[in-house]
Amino acid sequence: MSSLAHCNFPFTAVAGQESLKLALILSAINPRIGGVLISGPRGSAKSTLARGLSGVMPALQGDDLAPFATLPLGASEDRLLGALDLQQVLQEKEVAFKPGLLSRAHGGVLYVDEVNLLSDHLVDQLLDVSASGVNRIERDGVSHEHEARFLLVGTMNPDEGELRPQLQDRFGLMVTLDNHYSLEERVQIVRLRDEYDQDPKAFCDAFKYKQRNLKNSIQIARNSLSKVRCADVLRMDIASRCQDAQVDGVRADIVWVRAAMAHAAWRGATTVSIDDIQVVETLVLAHRRHNNPPQSPSAKPSSPPPSTPPSRRPPHSLPDDAQGAAKESNSQGDWGSMQPEQQATSERISVPIAHTAEALTTPSANFSEVTPGKQRGKTQGGYRPDASVMGEGVDWFRSIIRHPQSWPPRQLLPKKRHTGLPVLHLVLLDTSASTLAQGVFANAKGVILDIAQRAYLAREQMAILGFGQESVSAVLPKVRAPKEILARLDELAAGGGTPFRLAIEKVSQYLMQQHKATTGLVSQTYILTDGRTQADVTDFSPTSNKALLGQCVLIDTENTPVKRGRGAEIAQQLGADYLLLNSLLETTS
Repeated sequence: MSSLAHCNFPFTAVAGQESLKLALILSAINPRIGGVLISGPRGSAKSTLARGLSGVMPALQGDDLAPFATLPLGASEDRLLGALDLQQVLQEKEVAFKPGLLSRAHGGVLYVDEVNLLSDHLVDQLLDVSASGVNRIERDGVSHEHEARFLLVGTMNPDEGELRPQLQDRFGLMVTLDNHYSLEERVQIVRLRDEYDQDPKAFCDAFKYKQRNLKNSIQIARNSLSKVRCADVLRMDIASRCQDAQVDGVRADIVWVRAAMAHAAWRGATTVSIDDIQVVETLVLAHRRHNNPPQSPSAKPSSPPPSTPPSRRPPHSLPDDAQGAAKESNSQGDWGSMQPEQQATSERISVPIAHTAEALTTPSANFSEVTPGKQRGKTQGGYRPDASVMGEGVDWFRSIIRHPQSWPPRQLLPKKRHTGLPVLHLVLLDTSASTLAQGVFANAKGVILDIAQRAYLAREQMAILGFGQESVSAVLPKVRAPKEILARLDELAAGGGTPFRLAIEKVSQYLMQQHKATTGLVSQTYILTDGRTQADVTDFSPTSNKALLGQCVLIDTENTPVKRGRGAEIAQQLGADYLLLNSLLETTS
């Protein structure tokens, strides 16, 4: 591990990103700050600086290099916590503990790339250990505990989904990066990287004195940290700022004081000043603030003008998104000529649809009408609720002790499943002009509020696609369901015609890609439309190779005195379950 650490790109050789460097240095001075969360797009040096930290961070136990361990996204619980040492059991017939990544990271850095995609059961374990500093294992016949004090560094790309709130708050500091550099910085970055690639060892040797000096400075600041004092008047100022930011709890106050004291020690002072408090303010509140920073009276929140169609907002487009599709003339008329308009989202409208993997993979009893397409996802490989539990791993302890004299074991027993199957809630929302009548568009967004809230509580993924203005665009890319979605829905406008067939084509392709990319995916598709289209989608029936994988429900938003009944026809063509929005409104009220 030590030889590999020397090959990392030197921390002091990274150009720019001064706020991230400061956050990492402060956390190295006082690991009790709680680690650093780094959010930014690709190419912003997130991973480079995180990995380089071990080269300048003094180890807690006096080693030459601080331990550095990387937690892969696909790691098992055994790999993280430690488990039964199978080799010693077989050779010496003794139950012994084999340390995991938490033991390797003790006194150094535990690095998690794409931490927002980390499995929930691993997140739970990290929360427990980071809070106590002790890793306790009581499983597989092993009873063991050891210290696990480490600096947790996580990186994430915000485009790939949000971080679970409990883990996000556990990070002491957060830095939000961008990858916009000046011309001089770009030239310097490319030059340094080229020199490193040509001869990594020589490049690292050229920066060894800078690395050593920075490490010594961090050690000096760490040693003097106990002498730093923070006056009560400054603690009161911190409390007032946290209250203004409407943060949850008092963890922000605690972290803020620790970070300010670390900054004072870094500059060689023994008392915290107001400058120390202000320097770390953004780092502490970036992921905790619930209100926006104060604006000048003339400043107003910007929002898309009513004439801006959904397709012109900055969406994350679907793969191969066709923006210039053929018009469906029968869906136009007076509605199709209307300019886009916004409608405020209605109150949450409850939808009687299963929202968990277990419920979605069993026959539903919530619908009054069940169509033949109910179970088509299984037959077409959409998901496999009966997939082999061996994918969760083998419980070696139970397998061996059942027949201790037999090797290999007569039967391999699977471990208990820690998490359910991955679930995707895909919403297809009609954003054509006809949905503006009778508040239909507002009510449809109220349905989405219910879907989003349930998916958020279950920590499941969600995506929203809108079809109108002769195009299909992604209102919300596939992410873990966000906690707040109301503002995004309020900004959404409706107008133009109804490219329904194009929307179904895109959904069919999108679901096939998602099911192919994610093993065991369970998908629930919600189609919200008033049915004002003459598009024929019979070739997307459950028996065709273009059928919508997983389960599907069409929620008919039509609200006119004389019903056309197209929604029910479309649901039958697609093999989808059918619900009336008016019925949901009556149930909600």
